Amino acid sequence: MIKLLLVDDQSLIRQGLKAMLSLEPDLKIVGEAENGEEAIAKVEALQPDVILMDVRMPIMNGSTATRIICEKFPQSKVLILSTFDDGLDVDEAIQAGAKGYLLKNMPSCELVNAIRCIRNGYAQLAPGVLEKFVTQKLKPSTLSKPIDSKLSILTPRETDVARLVALGATNQEIARKLFISESTVKTHINNIFHRLSLKNRAQLAIHAALI
Repeated sequence: MIKLLLVDDQSLIRQGLKAMLSLEPDLKIVGEAENGEEAIAKVEALQPDVILMDVRMPIMNGSTATRIICEKFPQSKVLILSTFDDGLDVDEAIQAGAKGYLLKNMPSCELVNAIRCIRNGYAQLAPGVLEKFVTQKLKPSTLSKPIDSKLSILTPRETDVARLVALGATNQEIARKLFISESTVKTHINNIFHRLSLKNRAQLAIHAALI
């Protein structure tokens, strides 16, 4: 059973998500919050597995709440569910530790699948979100920054693994494509996390897109 916390400042959105997700036998809504500050308190009390987090909320926004939650309660995974796909919003959320960034107009079946994937440690990014993030990073004002300097320290095999992670491949799929074992894939990914000072696959996918 995957325990969910719904965080959104619009009660109608929370009610809709609750009604939809409650139909799934392996999902359980354990609580709701209408801002980031309330979300932190609910995470401490309810210890959800996955938090569906809006970005733009009063009192405390989703990115700030995500950063605090990921630092204090690393066992709970944050999945951003927003109306906005602005590159800056995506950047802040992923850097804060969110495991994924999805949009509210996505099909319900895809959201359910994404929640399960997030629970199992995989990153989830909405179509087009990665491209907008990269475009934001490559604006003239940021071109002078060494955005890919760290990536050069990866070995060729680690680079291959990183690129496949960016495409959303699972460890099993990466192992099959590169003709290596899943345990070797996990070792490569952990090494990449350490080399690049990354927290999760979502951050790795963002960085790999710049290779």
